[in-house]
Amino acid sequence: MRVLDTQAIEALRATLHGKVILAGDPEYNSARAVWNGMIERHPALIVQCAETSDVVQALRFAREQNLDIAVRGGGHGVPGYATVDNGIVIDLSPMKDLIIDTQRQTALASPGLRLGEFIRTTQSYGLLTTIGTDPDTGLAGLTLGGGMGSLMGKFGLACDNVLSFEMVTANGEVVRASAGENPDLYWG
Repeated sequence: MRVLDTQAIEALRATLHGKVILAGDPEYNSARAVWNGMIERHPALIVQCAETSDVVQALRFAREQNLDIAVRGGGHGVPGYATVDNGIVIDLSPMKDLIIDTQRQTALASPGLRLGEFIRTTQSYGLLTTIGTDPDTGLAGLTLGGGMGSLMGKFGLACDNVLSFEMVTANGEVVRASAGENPDLYWG
């Protein structure tokens, strides 16, 4: 297990609205677990982000400490990309905001939402979109991977229904990507 500078970790904690989890913390084993139980990795730390600024701070810390990075939305991916040995897991799963605009029939979804949470909320407004079939799958990962679902024959893939993304680039810049703003990121 990689040993990190205690002062650097405390400085990171002071900048976050979320929390830092280290090996030895009571919740470490559950926080490092991913859906595929065959994946057994031990990150140096896990940052459970509460908001976008936490993601920026976690990325800054990873660069300063020269840590490999894994990003977790739902943690459902079979190959285990949502975790890393001796690096940092930037865990977006606590970010579960979902804002429904009934007039425009749109949803603004945070990256920690799972399909079941998204479906339950949108259906309560009489809305539905192409989405996967397993309620435990992370919405962000499914959508970024294309997003096959039972309505795709009529409405396309989940990614075809995305109007814009807010993202944090590798250098820690928060940007918006849509067909008209940063279109290279949007179409990528």
